[in-house]
Amino acid sequence: MTPIPARHDLRGALAIGALVAITAIWGSTFPISKDLLTRLPVPDFLALRFLTAALVVGLVRPRALPRAGWRVIGVGAALGLLYFIGQYLQFVGLQHTAPTVSAFVVSMYVVFTPLLAALLTRKPPSRRTVVATLLATTGVAAMSLRGLAFGWGEMLTLFAASLYAAHILALERWSRAQIAYTLTVVQLGTMGLAFLAVASIDGLQLPATRDVPVFLYLALLAGGLALLGQTWAQAHLPAPTVSITLVLEPVWAGIISVLFFKERLDARIIIGAALILCALLVITGRARNAPQDGLRRPQRRKVPRVPLLRRSR
Repeated sequence: MTPIPARHDLRGALAIGALVAITAIWGSTFPISKDLLTRLPVPDFLALRFLTAALVVGLVRPRALPRAGWRVIGVGAALGLLYFIGQYLQFVGLQHTAPTVSAFVVSMYVVFTPLLAALLTRKPPSRRTVVATLLATTGVAAMSLRGLAFGWGEMLTLFAASLYAAHILALERWSRAQIAYTLTVVQLGTMGLAFLAVASIDGLQLPATRDVPVFLYLALLAGGLALLGQTWAQAHLPAPTVSITLVLEPVWAGIISVLFFKERLDARIIIGAALILCALLVITGRARNAPQDGLRRPQRRKVPRVPLLRRSR
């Protein structure tokens, strides 16, 4: 078997590191946004968050979007709509179920991602992926579940989880480092406009002056920069690795809540976090006979200067 070049190893490691940092940022949003959302409706917050992120990120390279081409913009818009529907269903489902149950059910994208990948490629997931998925699922259940009654809210949240899995797979299919920036801007703009349409039904409410610093953190760092990092990372990692790495989000949420918000640390959080970390080690570890597991193979064909949204295998 041909060994993977060192440069590919480095890019894969950087991509995983980027995703871990992103999950830390996303984990911090739970306690930070908890207070803000008591004063600002969820659709209004998400509309303003994504539109602000799209505007600021877009201004960094204003000429990138006109040069991208309609195919890249179309793919970015489709990805944005997919993520918007998932987020909207998640928040609607949250109104009909407990937050801890919602956190578990929505994390089922870690299961759906390898299953959908297996259906699309007609290849069963590797044993490493299966073991890591089971570990991550058990870890999230240990941290989140306090009983489970499956009803309307859980059904909507489960469907949202399947859309998140589809979004992860779609990013794996279409994302390239050369177009990651453009895909990010289009996704953010699409999500912002879609949520704006929902928020405008009963009027758009702006954040109060005292909430602006928190809002900017959630919009720019946890919104724009995080999505840009995920889009870039998925140009170098397979979808199952991404889905399992993203499950670190509730781990970081627990750590940050304990360290900065004086929440209680119990055995369930410790056990769940340990299982999720084991899952990450399993999926990113390199077996002697399978050095490519957990990392993408390098592209053999040179990527053209004008990106065509078709991946060479």
